[in-house]
Amino acid sequence: MNHDPATLQPLLAPLFPGLMGLQLTEVSTERVVATMKVRPDLCTTGGTLHGGAVMAFADTLGAVGTFVNLPEGKGTTTVDSSTKFIGAAKVGSNVTGESTPFHRGKTTMVWQTLIKSDTGKLCAVVTQTQLVLG
Repeated sequence: MNHDPATLQPLLAPLFPGLMGLQLTEVSTERVVATMKVRPDLCTTGGTLHGGAVMAFADTLGAVGTFVNLPEGKGTTTVDSSTKFIGAAKVGSNVTGESTPFHRGKTTMVWQTLIKSDTGKLCAVVTQTQLVLG
């Protein structure tokens, strides 16, 4: 499996993560990192990143981490996700997400994603379980 972000990014481009502007910067079996611009259309009325955008951003990173750990011919889907909102990210800023595995088994994988503002402030902690399909 190729872990080069430049190779994986085109797979996301026509999908929801591409619409959100997610940019992969590092992909390995141990860690996935991406950035995203906090645009007005991803915000709440208060000019901060919408919780749904936070969750979708994190979900994508955990899914990519699972994807690069899958055996040949297997797929994945999220079966559980828990988000703890810690702080806000303002419109016009950037957020960075870093996802690392807690568990990489034959039937499930569990990933934790830390999302931080461009000032380094923790915005959210997301833990998700990915089911291994096929």
